[in-house]
Amino acid sequence: MMKALNPLSKLVVCCIWLIAAVLVFDPRFQLAAILTPALVLVVFNRTSPLVLLALMVPFALFGFGFLTTSLLFRQESDFALRMANESVLSSPEFSAGVTLFLRALACGMISVFFALTTDPGLFVRALMQHAGLPPRIGYSLFAAMQLVPDLAGEAQQMRLARAMKSGRRLRRIPSPFELIGLVIPLLAFAIRRAGRAAIAMEARGLSPDAPRTIMNAPAFHGRDGVFVVAALAVLGLCGAGTVIGI
Repeated sequence: MMKALNPLSKLVVCCIWLIAAVLVFDPRFQLAAILTPALVLVVFNRTSPLVLLALMVPFALFGFGFLTTSLLFRQESDFALRMANESVLSSPEFSAGVTLFLRALACGMISVFFALTTDPGLFVRALMQHAGLPPRIGYSLFAAMQLVPDLAGEAQQMRLARAMKSGRRLRRIPSPFELIGLVIPLLAFAIRRAGRAAIAMEARGLSPDAPRTIMNAPAFHGRDGVFVVAALAVLGLCGAGTVIGI
């Protein structure tokens, strides 16, 4: 259901939520900014809660740095301390640290919402169709999206060939020396692919002035307006609840 929405509608909503998460320094609002996208992902996108927890680990580690800095070194901004003094938590340092920790999680959850519900190819097509993204940049992004999985497959084939040549089993996790040995071959593979992509783009006549037809570009529908209005209404309710102290 969420994937049927226009990527630009979701981009606008996520940007507004991110701005609100950065500007509103209140732990209750940050919790709402975490739980609302997570609930939508679980209910409408059928995303596993365990997947969400796993994706939140890097953001939790990043936020934990804010928390430990606030508690151990007491390095907070004047704005954070001023807002923390008005918080329901007793210690300003602890309140500021917890709020910064929750802010990192909120920004991460909003970003994960956009990433899990948006097809990268449709997003690039929408940018070219509705946002004026130059075709050269758009097709370069398409080439990069195709290169990443091919690069991973090429690396796996190289590791398998080297393991067969040396007569040992293929390790599940490559060692640092093995990774270093793959750098040059993979770089050469990427350069060859980049050259082929450049020739293909030139053959398709990607000049900046020529008009182009973009196939399968997502259009805006009524459901996009409903989604934007509903998302902004929920954001307004969360902000109002924070102001009146719910």
